[in-house]
Formats: sequence, C-alpha cells, structure tokens
Amino acid sequence: MSAADDGRVDPVLPDADLEPAELAFALGIRSFARTRLAPHARRIDEEECFRRDAVGELAAAGILGGPLRTEHGGAGWSAAQLAIAHEEIGAVCGNTRGFLAVHTGLVSQCLERHGDANQRATWLPRLVRGDAIGCFALTEEDAGSDIGAMQTRADPAPGGHHLSGRKIWITNGGIADVALVFANADPAQGKAGITAFLVPTDSPGLRRERMPGRELGHRGSDHAQLIFDRVFVPAHAVVGGKGNGFSVALDGLHAGRLSVAAGAVGIHRAALAATLDFVTTRAQFGRTIDRFQMVQERLADMTVELFASRALVRRCALRRDRGVETDGDLAMAKLYSTEAAARACDHAVMLHGGRGYSSAYPVERLLRDIMGLRIYEGTTLIQKGLVARAITASRTRR
Repeated sequence: MSAADDGRVDPVLPDADLEPAELAFALGIRSFARTRLAPHARRIDEEECFRRDAVGELAAAGILGGPLRTEHGGAGWSAAQLAIAHEEIGAVCGNTRGFLAVHTGLVSQCLERHGDANQRATWLPRLVRGDAIGCFALTEEDAGSDIGAMQTRADPAPGGHHLSGRKIWITNGGIADVALVFANADPAQGKAGITAFLVPTDSPGLRRERMPGRELGHRGSDHAQLIFDRVFVPAHAVVGGKGNGFSVALDGLHAGRLSVAAGAVGIHRAALAATLDFVTTRAQFGRTIDRFQMVQERLADMTVELFASRALVRRCALRRDRGVETDGDLAMAKLYSTEAAARACDHAVMLHGGRGYSSAYPVERLLRDIMGLRIYEGTTLIQKGLVARAITASRTRR
C-alpha cells in the first residue's frame, strides 16, 4: 500500500523521496502494473509462456515507447522516470520488465540513436505501437562477456552481406519481428570489424529455436537461439556504419543496464514487502516472528540495502539526465542492486520457512528471477571489473 492509498508512508515504497510530479508518474505506473500485470505474473511463470497481450497493453499505456523522443512516438521520459517505471514493473513482473529492457532499451533506443532516418521511420513507429517486437542478437556460445570473440560472420555479397552463425539466449528471439544482429564483417580487424544489422526475422535462412533445458527464472519470457545460414541483408540494413557494431552494442547494453538495476530494486522491494506481510502475521512460540531478534536483523539488512540500492540507481539515472554518467556509475548501480536483491530474496525464502520453498508464495519466483539479473547485460564479476577500472583509472594515468 502506498502513501497515496491511505495517507501513511510505507517504508518499502519510494514515495516519500519523490517530487510531486515524480510521485504522480510512479503512481500511474504502479496502478498499471498492479491491475494489468500482477494478475498474470504467477500464471505465466508456471505455464512458461510469454503473454503477447501485455505488449499491446504496454503500448496503450505509453510505456512501450516511454524513453523515446516524442518525435519518434515516445513519451520523452527522463532516465529518472525510466528507473521509477522499471522499479514499479519489476516489483510486479520481472518477465515484463525484462521484455522492456530488450525491446525498448536495447532495440528501440539503440535504433533511435544509431539508425538512419529510413530505419527509424520504418521500425520505430511499429516498435512503439507494439505492432512489431524487437530482439538484440549479440550473445554467442563463446562470446558472452567477450563480445570481440563472436564468430557470426557477415560475408560480402552483391548489394549487402550474408550472415552466418548462431546466437544464443536471445530474449524475445522466438517472438520478435526484427532483430538487431551483430556479426563480424572483417574478422581480420577483430572487434573493429563487428557490424550491426537490422534483420527481419522472416528472412530466408534464419531459423529460431527455443533454448534447450528449462530456465531457472524468468520463465514467462521468451528465450531463443537464432541460427543464420547465409541470411542476406542489404547494405541499407547496416546500423551505425560498418565496423561500428562494437560501440553500438556497448551503447545498447548501457541503456539496458539501468533497466536491470531498477528492476533489481523492484524485486528487492517485492521480497521485503512479502516478507513483512508474512512475519507480522506468522506466529510461533506465542508471538509473531517479527518479534524475534534474528528476524529483525534480517529485516533491517533488507531495508537498509533496499534504500542503498535505490539511491545508487537514482544517482546513476540523474547523472545520465545531466550527461555526466560514467561506466563506473552504472556498474556500481547494477552490481549493488542485483547482489543486494539476491541477498534479500534469500532472506525472504528463509524467513518464509517451508512456504518459501513453494511457488504458492511469490518469494520463490523472486529468488529464481534475481539470478538472471546478476548474469545478463554484464555479470556481477564484469561489473566489479568496471568499478575497479573506474576508480584506478585516474591514478594509472599519472
């Protein structure tokens, strides 16, 4: 329950820290998330299915194109607004928040910044309306954190290129209408040969398959592998210029990581809220378990770390809005928020006891979902390396 619901300030929610306009924005997103997303969150996880109807609902609510400029059909959200929105959505449905991070952050925003006028005119209106879904085809078997090791090739062909290779763990890959695909057009140049291409997913030679096995979390998302067998892409499909794909990819990941960090805050918040509801009603030894000191210790840790995570994410977003954000800012926000949320979810399951081990209670899903946020768009270890390089850079340049 929010401050606006009954006049009280709930310490789990960020309401007291928001300016009036921000609070109105947050409450609008919260209402949408609770009414349109929350009723389906458990079902899509258990049925392991992507809910296509949610895309149209996100578009109608102005969320699908939220961060895009108004001239491209978006709402012109600031980075601070995006962080608020993705915390609210992440607290209710990690699958939807993950879809947005890819569709809007990695594809639409990347296309807005690096695409030419024709590419933007062709795809952005469709992506904003939800008439088309986008995916970001970067990861490979041997090219995860090491983007420069990718093996997918873009061989010269009359009027364009032939793409050959395999991409894995592509969120939205099985349902997307267009893929932003990264391939090396000049392997001798290493990562300087990597080029980005816009590829309609009905292109001849492109095959899509579900990832083998069963995901630990985000089971209501679509994860696929994309196999390219000499898929022809015309010259006008190059995004950002030949050989600039590495910087395009990093820029896309940069946009998406703020969503991941904010989504982790949402998961953390949901874990704490569920735990508070449980421990203040569950009685053992003649009193509710929130009266026990070891339970209080965990509640205190979860609460303080939630506020610290939110502060780091907000700091990062505000610095992005001012144009002074650094890689270190973003790495700190993603690193701390995802790790703190993982600790909070672990505490939540433990404090629920046997109930926390069942999908009948939300903390079980939250624990599974947070594991993905610690891995994708740069693992925890990668983020630690970025933070370390950021704080030592000024000294090593002396």
